Amino acid sequence: MLLSTTSASNCHSLRLLAVLGLLALMVGCGPTRVVVDGNFPSPLIEPLPLTVGLWFDEDFSTHEFFDQSKSKSESSWVVQTGTAQVAMWDTLLAGMFENVTYMKGEPGPNQMNQVVDGVLIPHVEELQYAIPAHTNVKVYEIWMRYRFKLVTTSGEPIAEWTMSSYGKTPTAFLQSDKEAVNLAAVMALRDAGANFATSFTKVPEVQEWLQQHGLASAEVTP
Repeated sequence: MLLSTTSASNCHSLRLLAVLGLLALMVGCGPTRVVVDGNFPSPLIEPLPLTVGLWFDEDFSTHEFFDQSKSKSESSWVVQTGTAQVAMWDTLLAGMFENVTYMKGEPGPNQMNQVVDGVLIPHVEELQYAIPAHTNVKVYEIWMRYRFKLVTTSGEPIAEWTMSSYGKTPTAFLQSDKEAVNLAAVMALRDAGANFATSFTKVPEVQEWLQQHGLASAEVTP
């Protein structure tokens, strides 16, 4: 049996609508994305009289994590922390040192970088998080472990150490899961800043470095 031109056109339209509906469904089933955003106040401390270089590699400045360590395409959540990481560390370090200089390139023997007393390179070494299960209480927890390197402009090591941070959402002021995840990440970043400010001068290799710059008794107290 032959279909009329009008019937064929209608069938084509129905098939097209079905394909579009399937694509819309696939898009709707994609992961929930959260771009972490928050306020990070400057520390109320006396800055150290040093010029410190700062280098964020691409993994740090674009850092993100997926739930249950799945791939981005399979994840239920994609949480992008990179922009917030950079904002927090920019604000913190600008308050801890008299001068902060952003390096033109990664410190190395052939890199023509600015003259500074040392270059700080942060890394997010590990991140874990817990989500509410079998409950409507929107409490999320995030743990982060950082690894810091303090090097010369030519990349020679001065100090290397790790540090942890933790963030947890309260429940009273949150309206959505996305807000809960965002706030947990912001709290973890603020905790990282506070921990760094109080522990930086206690790292033995950092103490030696400070002594070389005439700051043997330097302490950073928020």
